[in-house]
Amino acid sequence: MSAREHRAGADARQAADADVAASPGVDGHDAAPAAPELSDGELRAAEEVFGDRLDLARRYVEHLATSGIERGLIGPREVPRLWTRHVLNCAVVQELIPQGARLADVGSGAGLPGLCLAIARPDLDITLIEPLERRVIWLDEVIEDLGLDNVGILRSRGEQAVGQIDVDVVTARAVSALVGLVDITLPLLRGTGQLLALKGRTAEEEIQKAQKKLDRYGVREAAILQAGQELLEEPTTVVRVVL
Repeated sequence: MSAREHRAGADARQAADADVAASPGVDGHDAAPAAPELSDGELRAAEEVFGDRLDLARRYVEHLATSGIERGLIGPREVPRLWTRHVLNCAVVQELIPQGARLADVGSGAGLPGLCLAIARPDLDITLIEPLERRVIWLDEVIEDLGLDNVGILRSRGEQAVGQIDVDVVTARAVSALVGLVDITLPLLRGTGQLLALKGRTAEEEIQKAQKKLDRYGVREAAILQAGQELLEEPTTVVRVVL
């Protein structure tokens, strides 16, 4: 089943109206911070990653900095570093993904990294897996506004999506430690494929703690990679698990 078959419906978007009316930045409440401007370094990286779709990435960042904050998908303190810490940090992972892959982003939240990848790589067929309705509503609105036709949404927990989709690549960011994440993500792969888990300084320790479980799944490789080394001051640490 393709990502396009999982698009959240118009009824969900209408249900968001009440949320917007009660959110900060509306009807006299404090306005959300404005979207940050790109620094020279960020602009060079963004142009390299997004190419002629950079305007779409800018609009996505505007959504994050406004309605994303108003609806609690991202904290207001993150606004100044939306590009570096979040959007570019996620988008550079595209260099690890094969052409034309089917991808599931588990626990997508505000679309990090799923929407970043959908913008950067129109060749990918992406499903955002997210259990919370208010996040699904927001994601659907953003997808429609940006006119993205290579991404859809499945409202579900990752482990409950098994059998509903099968993909080549699964991504996850800030979902779970690797020892738990493999149970959520690896069953979504179509026999072979890879998990790309965005991690930090604990990556090596997480692999060690998950090693027995990785062996039970027949994992062929569990490696720590650095994405965006030529673009970012702090490259993105990715644990790649290959079946």
